[in-house]
Amino acid sequence: MQTLAQGYRGVSVLLTLNWDRIIYTGALVGALYAGAYVGMM
Repeated sequence: MQTLAQGYRGVSVLLTLNWDRIIYTGALVGALYAGAYVGMM
């Protein structure tokens, strides 16, 4: 149980430190999808 809690804490720290990169990647994927959608019209 202790190992599980430490693993969860480690993932939480990684997400806290890299949330801006996750949002940037999501915005990039969304922009590529929108560009492909407009290009298909």
